[in-house]
Amino acid sequence: MATEKTYTVTGMTCSHCVNSVDAEIRQLPGVTDVQVDLASGAVTVTSDAPLDETAVAAAVDEAGYELAR
Repeated sequence: MATEKTYTVTGMTCSHCVNSVDAEIRQLPGVTDVQVDLASGAVTVTSDAPLDETAVAAAVDEAGYELAR
């Protein structure tokens, strides 16, 4: 059963930022969809099973941004 969770990412300022975050999160196992809203920083991730938030944070960090805590 698919699960969906929304995270807030800080530091994104342009479409390149959005694309970087999207690409890194999509590499996580089980991720089926990523929706990034630049204006609010909301990143909604759909996956086959709940994701480890640490893995999502690492992917966002790899893209050069941070998850808001």
